Amino acid sequence: MLKRFGVMLDMSRNGIMKPEEVKKYAATIKKLGYNMIQLYTEDTYEVPGEPYFGYLRGRYSQAELKDIVTYCNSIGVEVIPCIQVLAHLNQIFMWKNYDAIKDTDDILMVGEARTYELIENMLKSVKECFTTNIINIGMDEAHMLGLGKYLDKNGYQNRFDIIHRHLDRVLALTKKYELKPVMWSDMFFRLANHGRYFTTDRTVITDEIVASRPEGVDLVYWDYYSEAKEGYDAMLEMHKRFPGETWFAGGARTWVGFASNNAFSLKTMSLAMEACREHGVKNVMMTLWANNGRLASYYAVLPTLYAVRRMYDGVTDMDVIKKEFKDVTGENFDDMMLLDLPIDFGKIQRDGTHHHTYLLYSDPFLGMLDPCVKKSYKAEYEAVAEKLEAAAKVSSSYAYIFKSCAALASALADKHDLGVRTRAAYKSGDRTALLALVENYNTTIAKVTAFTNAFRTLWFTENKPHGYDVSDIRFGALLYRLNACRDRLAAYLEGAESSIPELEEELLPYIGHGFTSEELDMPIPLYWRDIITPNVL
Repeated sequence: MLKRFGVMLDMSRNGIMKPEEVKKYAATIKKLGYNMIQLYTEDTYEVPGEPYFGYLRGRYSQAELKDIVTYCNSIGVEVIPCIQVLAHLNQIFMWKNYDAIKDTDDILMVGEARTYELIENMLKSVKECFTTNIINIGMDEAHMLGLGKYLDKNGYQNRFDIIHRHLDRVLALTKKYELKPVMWSDMFFRLANHGRYFTTDRTVITDEIVASRPEGVDLVYWDYYSEAKEGYDAMLEMHKRFPGETWFAGGARTWVGFASNNAFSLKTMSLAMEACREHGVKNVMMTLWANNGRLASYYAVLPTLYAVRRMYDGVTDMDVIKKEFKDVTGENFDDMMLLDLPIDFGKIQRDGTHHHTYLLYSDPFLGMLDPCVKKSYKAEYEAVAEKLEAAAKVSSSYAYIFKSCAALASALADKHDLGVRTRAAYKSGDRTALLALVENYNTTIAKVTAFTNAFRTLWFTENKPHGYDVSDIRFGALLYRLNACRDRLAAYLEGAESSIPELEEELLPYIGHGFTSEELDMPIPLYWRDIITPNVL
């Protein structure tokens, strides 16, 4: 019998939902058939005795967490803390207080007394705020474990042994506070499989590895990517060899930029739900990550959330699902799916092929991503903007989300090839075209500004103000740069500058000579830091 079907909300990548929005979200998903929320908080919750933990990050106070939990309990939604006790703690290492317990990157130093003092403080705070005894302790993606300061201090040691020693100490603390832990399972696979997690090779998990897993912790198999049911079947079979229950975490894609990716989420999660049902998985959740800084609204993936919940029940007729969705939410399923359009124009694509983020931030003079621009984008983005603006007029609850995505599409219709047109006009010496481009820059600046205003409305509707400073910095740099490039073009036309050296460079294929996009996992970068410039930041 199904125990939990829930969501995990990423509250660590800048966008921390207001407590009232968390409660609103809980009420919404309860109508969809959900009974659990995991709040993913790396350092964004108050920990008494650790003043720098989540400092200036909008962390939830203990009072806020208690209020969220009390409300959710009243409507039958269990709130489970989802924290990190090994890796993914990069933000705390901004502060000198935690220097001594940094192994490398975002990983805690295993074996140090101060490490376990911090973890115990985390657990004490969690115990006070949450009424459930379940806790997700993380423990995922510690890729460089034992290879930083730990290596300097202790010499090279078997990394399986390191993680097990750490896990034993963490589990002793969870037992002390009467908490029942679950953890992401990937490190058991990665350390046994040359760093890889997903595999259909069932020999990877040996009897020795199964026996090495400590008692008292359940494993969470996460998979947002597999496009064949065989992958889910194989991984679930291997997980079932471990004692305890296997949880499954799928993905409702909110981490690819300013728009959702319901289409690919449904493609993968329909297979995952079939496998979970067949393998008797009783605890299921959809993760809503915010890898690029919490840009997409979590409401944008309501179509995925409802559909996968019904698919777990064995309902696969999309006409039935769409009708039920309208009855339950008051929103049109197909209209909500339009929120995918800024990233895929209606095509089902993986994360690595999305282009709206690089088209927004790409530099019009450096143009390192201009070889990826297609002529069709202008008409496609204009059509997207029109569809989203129309949907905004009929949405009962989410007009502000449609308006933000529509403003983005409208801006991209102008901005996407600004660098391409600038370079072509400059290289051909076409002064008429260059004069027209100066005005084109003004139009683009106005449209980008309109988008930033619409996105600001979305952000402050849903989230605390902390973290929006990053968007201000990104948007401010983008607008300043557009103004600067326009002014240099004008200066060149007036004779104040004799040349624009950046525009004289011959652009190379972004993905490299001799490669095709199909040969690379992520041919086009998703993250701002990889888009903004090839120069040193």
